[in-house]
Amino acid sequence: MKRSWTLVALVTVGLSLVQAQPSTSVLFVGNSFTFGFGSPVRFYRPDTVTDLNNEGIGGVPALFKSFADQAGLPYDVALETRGGAGFEFHLDNKLGVIGRRPWDKVVMQGQSMLDLEKPGDSSKLVATSKQLADFLRSRNPKTELFLNATWSRADQTYPQKGAWFGKSIEVMARDVRVGNDKAAAAAAIKAVIPVGEAWTRAMQTGVADPNPYDGIEAGKLDLWTYDHYHASTAGYYLEALVIFGSLTGRDPRSLGENECSGYELGLDRTQVRALQQVAFDELAAASSVKPAPLVLPKPVNPERCRAR
Repeated sequence: MKRSWTLVALVTVGLSLVQAQPSTSVLFVGNSFTFGFGSPVRFYRPDTVTDLNNEGIGGVPALFKSFADQAGLPYDVALETRGGAGFEFHLDNKLGVIGRRPWDKVVMQGQSMLDLEKPGDSSKLVATSKQLADFLRSRNPKTELFLNATWSRADQTYPQKGAWFGKSIEVMARDVRVGNDKAAAAAAIKAVIPVGEAWTRAMQTGVADPNPYDGIEAGKLDLWTYDHYHASTAGYYLEALVIFGSLTGRDPRSLGENECSGYELGLDRTQVRALQQVAFDELAAASSVKPAPLVLPKPVNPERCRAR
């Protein structure tokens, strides 16, 4: 009996040590591509993250937080977002908010066309990324900074008025990635997160339909929402998976097909599994993650996420 009580005590101490593990602070700075415009993701689980603008947003940061919780990783997640904004807006208006505390990691997401007035021109992104990075490092010299290279916009590719009209759908994402690579080099960014390239991979592998203007093929996902510009729930889910793998080094597939946020947002297990595979394949191609077996107990059927 004495040995049993000793075992219980050791288990209790072990659990206490796990619970006492310090959280890693993560700030998301971005626009509607981060806060999830056009989908239920925008107001998903806002109580699990800190919206520095007090707008009640959960967004992609809340999805990341949910993934981290399920993986047993303690992350303290915050966001500062403004629709349509590039980094110049945050520099001019939000440094007082962003700089309230030092951050361990920051995910920076810029204007979806690189420059609203000059689509495809990365000059402003390069300059403002460095300015924002310098400010963040003034608060914490060891902060890890990431740039989120976003997706090709169907509304800028297929209609004649689009800045990428006449080009194949993967070109815009490639151009956005090149612009972010230039910004990363100038600002000594830790890594560029290949969200747009993961979207392209989903289309090329038949997981998603590449052209929402001619209808969505049966069995394929539409990664865009109704405006063919912002993401659908599936599109933001894929974005969050790629960010999760980039920041943690964990295989997105380790979350399992019964991952609770996908279930809560209406994705079926086949869709969740397919999007996790796309995210893994893209990250593995960039040597950002390594294959990892499931190490956490997984439910037999999808369940709601645990309350926080």
